[in-house]
Amino acid sequence: MMDTPRRPAPRVRALTADDETPVRAILGPTNTGKTHLALERMLAHHSGIMGFPLRLLARENYDRMVKLKGVRAVALITGEEKIIPPGARWFSCTVEAMPVDRKVDFVAVDEIQLCADPERGHIFTDRLLNARGESETLFLGAETIAPLLRTLIPGVEIETRPRLSNLEHTGYTRLSRLPPRTAIVAFSAGDVYAIAELIRRRRGGCAVVMGQLSPRTRNAQVALYQNREVDYLVATDAIGMGLNMDIHHVAFAGMSKFDGSRRRILTPAEVAQIAGRAGRGTQDGTFGTTGDCTPFTENLVDAVENHQFEPLHHLYWRNSALDYTTLQTLHASLCRKTPAPGLWGADPSSDLLALSALMRDPTIQSLCKSPEHTRLLWEVCQIPDFRKLGEDSHIRQCAQIFVTLVRKNQLPSSWLETRLVNLERTEGDIDSLMQRLMGIRLWAYVANRADWVENPELWRSRTRTVEDALSDILHERLAARFVDKRATSLARRLEEADTRPLLSAITRTGEVSVEGHPVGQMQGFAFLPDPEAARSDQPLLLRAARRAARSEIPRRVTQFLHAPDDTLRLDIATGVLLWQDDPIGRLQKTDELLKPAVHVTTAEFLDAAHRERIRLKLTDFVTRTIQHGLAPLFKAADAVASVPVLRGLMHGLLEHAGVMPLPPREFLTPRNAAALRKHGVLSGPTALFCPAVLRPQAMALRALLLAVQGGYTPFTLPRAGAVSFKADSLSLPAEEAHSALPRIGWIPAGPLWVRLDIAEEIKRSLHHLAEKRPVPLPTGLANRLGATSAILPDVLMGLSIPLQLPALLGKKQYGPPAPILIKPAKQAMPHKHRTKQRGRQRPIPPPASGAFAALAVLQKRL
Repeated sequence: MMDTPRRPAPRVRALTADDETPVRAILGPTNTGKTHLALERMLAHHSGIMGFPLRLLARENYDRMVKLKGVRAVALITGEEKIIPPGARWFSCTVEAMPVDRKVDFVAVDEIQLCADPERGHIFTDRLLNARGESETLFLGAETIAPLLRTLIPGVEIETRPRLSNLEHTGYTRLSRLPPRTAIVAFSAGDVYAIAELIRRRRGGCAVVMGQLSPRTRNAQVALYQNREVDYLVATDAIGMGLNMDIHHVAFAGMSKFDGSRRRILTPAEVAQIAGRAGRGTQDGTFGTTGDCTPFTENLVDAVENHQFEPLHHLYWRNSALDYTTLQTLHASLCRKTPAPGLWGADPSSDLLALSALMRDPTIQSLCKSPEHTRLLWEVCQIPDFRKLGEDSHIRQCAQIFVTLVRKNQLPSSWLETRLVNLERTEGDIDSLMQRLMGIRLWAYVANRADWVENPELWRSRTRTVEDALSDILHERLAARFVDKRATSLARRLEEADTRPLLSAITRTGEVSVEGHPVGQMQGFAFLPDPEAARSDQPLLLRAARRAARSEIPRRVTQFLHAPDDTLRLDIATGVLLWQDDPIGRLQKTDELLKPAVHVTTAEFLDAAHRERIRLKLTDFVTRTIQHGLAPLFKAADAVASVPVLRGLMHGLLEHAGVMPLPPREFLTPRNAAALRKHGVLSGPTALFCPAVLRPQAMALRALLLAVQGGYTPFTLPRAGAVSFKADSLSLPAEEAHSALPRIGWIPAGPLWVRLDIAEEIKRSLHHLAEKRPVPLPTGLANRLGATSAILPDVLMGLSIPLQLPALLGKKQYGPPAPILIKPAKQAMPHKHRTKQRGRQRPIPPPASGAFAALAVLQKRL
């Protein structure tokens, strides 16, 4: 293992004024065509290397170069991926992976201003000072680095380029009102997820781009956006580096980021780098704030719009000419002081921190006995900390790899297998998949060191396959969570509806579809969103349905107005009016019990004229329903309409829906009572009533009308045909029961409520039976009242029927029991042995109008 040759240290070329190799810099803001120009320049040379700040960009430009030069002529080198055909002449690389010891005609580095990045800056600075092409060297970046370029590279040629389009600040915009083709930028995974969820709810969906995603997942998410499957992109500042997309507006949801060591406010140049993603080519772009982001200051806006920023005053540097004699000499060479003004010593990064920790490990010290082992340790320490699980975890992983390499000369396949076994699982949530992706990237980096692993081709293929599988699953999970294709399509079409009408249809069964997407169901004149759609998507579906309903509602209203009565129904239990079993209205209180008003409930899509025509038809239907349900009552009123006194009595009875207290004797004379009896209206001992309206259907209708006028919820009546029920069997407050039940036709009788016609008949017959002397209770009386023998006395006393109870009632008796007698009404006296009465008959409430006052005036005139 240790005889395997190692990659030599990068060449350090001191550029002098006599050097014939031109060094050029093309500087300017985003969207100036710098990268495009550099690729053209490189491919014009016989060979070249170009370094990019992100693996994603290296892969993107590799694909471009392959289309132009063919797969055999182009190579890709990143930490986790190497595609190097034998005859490769042009190389697309990440800056860290650039083979600076390889002689080529052309060398270029993109985003060279990253020399000032505290974490990675020293690598860019090393390429700035040492990477040179044999014929041409080109650096691309922001103008802020220009003064330091002139200081550090004498004779450098600097060309500045203007932005191809304008960038304008538009201020604050609410998340729900951001225009299509917007990128929303946040600076933590939690914020990205929260914003993406809100965009999905309000606008149908979005793509998600974060630095933690693999290039394959990011490309798939970008494709979602570029293919216009979604109109919004939620991202971290990862989009600030070279991702060229069709973005019209960039909205900042925050202004601070964690840079690896602390949380800090973005610099104006960083804001411009991100905002510059808006507007490509000659198309202008805009930027602003959204969410909880603080407003931009005027100075910041002016700097971004005019691309005027403070120049960089230092770059980060770390020595790359290293001494591998011992661990101590290696560490000392890494910490060497900067060689020139404007260069600052780089902050300790993860590789230097790992080396410093491992140098103190006795096992590591015992293994580093040669420069080759020291070099190997440094190369292991340079494995990126993809997993971000903490410094200690990364250091332990590096130690395991180094010790295994030294002791076994390679990383055995069996050893690698145990590391990958848990990373190949594709179940779990988004965060779990992202953690596995970070883990597999580490082993992909290791597998791309051919001298480290046994059977490197196998493990390169294996790690690539696992990464691709995880990336695809992660993309699917992100799309499933943050993209509703139906809602996205509808949202886009709603935006375009002014230029092209929506294609909508409503089937005979009421199913609503817009642009081929089922969105819900019409019920009556109301739209019910698809129950399978998330609740958060319903506002969007409602917007689509409103557009579809514009043409449908007039046809549906016409259909309703010509509908026969058998398609309409009044729900007696609730007071809801239904058309074809769909609720469209409900009854409302008026001053007249038998003439309730109608409210059209499903009127969201109806204009005032349609709503009024529907209300009139429903009102007519309700009137006919009441007249049919209470036909005997109306028939009796019509029959006596020519007799003023009887007409007045029937008017009062109609006001009470067929049950009312006995009128004064001067009106309800025996002659008048007999006349009313001919038409089905009876006068009992306590009430004037129409027995026909005490039948189940009529009673239910009257109960509903009384509940509507009384303002209380209709309650369930006893089963049809019942003559009594227990007082505690209804879930109704006692006060409400004693107010409502007598008006419906039930009389309180001790522990029972007895139907009015039965109660009046029994009271009349028992009074007649015991008119002269006390008589025993008739047989079958308990069955007639629907009561048991045990409670019969209480029921009768509740009906104010006088009883004579045995003196020993409730005590032990010998011989046959003494009978209970009905006393004549004139002899009714409280009995000292009477059981406690549990309910007293309450009178039916008096008339609610002045009908009898008017009748009295009429009587005097006659």
